[in-house]
Amino acid sequence: MKKKLTRFDLQEMKDKGEKVVWMTAYDFITAQLAEESGMDMLLVGDSLGMAVYGYPGTVPVTMDQCIYHTEAVRRGAPNTFIIGDMPFGAYQTGVRQACRNAVRFHKEAAVDCIKLEGGVRVADVIRAISDGGMLVMGHIGLTPQSSGAQGGFRAQGRTAESARAIIEDARAVSEAGAFSVLVEGVPPEVTEAIMKEIPIPVYGIGAGLCDGQVMICSDILGLFQAFTPKFVKKYGNVAEEYRKVFSAYVDDVKQGRFPGREHTYKMIEGEAEKL
Repeated sequence: MKKKLTRFDLQEMKDKGEKVVWMTAYDFITAQLAEESGMDMLLVGDSLGMAVYGYPGTVPVTMDQCIYHTEAVRRGAPNTFIIGDMPFGAYQTGVRQACRNAVRFHKEAAVDCIKLEGGVRVADVIRAISDGGMLVMGHIGLTPQSSGAQGGFRAQGRTAESARAIIEDARAVSEAGAFSVLVEGVPPEVTEAIMKEIPIPVYGIGAGLCDGQVMICSDILGLFQAFTPKFVKKYGNVAEEYRKVFSAYVDDVKQGRFPGREHTYKMIEGEAEKL
């Protein structure tokens, strides 16, 4: 049986230079297959707003939606380190609200940690959740929940001033008690500077090489069709496979080829065959 990683295992992997591989998952089957494939961690990200619900961004996603999907992922990957993503509105109005929602994630979905966006501005929230005995992963750089304030889904840290601010965010996250930090959408030079500044694991998405990488599952599968970020490497074209299968099914039914006799049940002594 696969051994679920702990924060100490993840820190040790950083210290040894061993990369951590993780991705998003939103359902039981994806989580099950990811665990079987040896994925180190799974994030039930608020990216489910776009990947599952078809929202234009992450802001409409609710706590209930995140918990609902995280419960399914936990059932699919019982031996994998699971991260619950705090959606917009789950921690912006204060420490008490943030701690209450972090507790919900642990009690209702059995997460191993929660992730929230922001650096200096959420240091008090990170500290409070950590003081409550819960693990926190920070998220800095391009923070999708704040994309409006950042001028859209744009790379961050591309000027000296912006880079300094992101490095300061990393320090604040680490000093507040986060056990790791995700850096998104910044030049690799900024990520390298962050890794020199703080002792905790630094993971990236569109941020160059670091202690580990996360990707959106529907991006690497080639399933999400709306757009493809520059930093995505597609490892398959599942969308095309879906189309082929669906089209073949439609054609078979329309032409009367399905169901065939081999897909039906025989009568046995006047009773229907059991399923």
